[in-house]
Amino acid sequence: MALLLEHEFPELLAGQEVSTARFLDSVQHIPPFFDCLGSTVFMPIKSDVSGNIEKLRAVYLTDPVRLCTLRELVTHERDAASAAGSEWPRSGATLALMWLKRGLRFIQTLLQSLVDGVRDERHPDHMTVNATLAYGASLRRYHGWLVQKVFSAAVHGAPYRSDFLRALSKGAAVPEALCLEQVALFLRHFTPHVDAIYSLYDELGAELDYTA
Repeated sequence: MALLLEHEFPELLAGQEVSTARFLDSVQHIPPFFDCLGSTVFMPIKSDVSGNIEKLRAVYLTDPVRLCTLRELVTHERDAASAAGSEWPRSGATLALMWLKRGLRFIQTLLQSLVDGVRDERHPDHMTVNATLAYGASLRRYHGWLVQKVFSAAVHGAPYRSDFLRALSKGAAVPEALCLEQVALFLRHFTPHVDAIYSLYDELGAELDYTA
């Protein structure tokens, strides 16, 4: 689990706002996760996650003091859009963070399903069931028919469980039980960040339901 634990997310206490700087410092190390999935069909998600991180960073750097939390960043864009009579939240960092959180939910659901022992008992080393669960919980509803077909093929090409866990460990032969313990350690701080961003969007009415 060296790939993820090397850059663990900071602890996020209940009710604590997500620091933009600390979030960006942690999330910038997430894109290589998608390399562990093997199939090149997952590369568009990696590219989308990387691009949205950079869009978020670019807006943050325009005023790091004012935009010190993700809430401040999103509400600042909302207020600026309202004053200018422009549409919100279909642009800027708000839109980038909206899509970024979906990519992060994909990762979180996939990893949590492994920790929870979700598997196809007929093919216990296959990860199709885990990838399908993660896609359905995060991105499927926002993808049109053609994109869904592409990702349906991708999830059926998900790596073997053993190969995936080895990739997370950067090729080291880590026992599965130990690797899953490390996955759980990563999720203890990662999941609250993802949940907090989803809650923020629900609270502010910033969620959009269109398909890409």
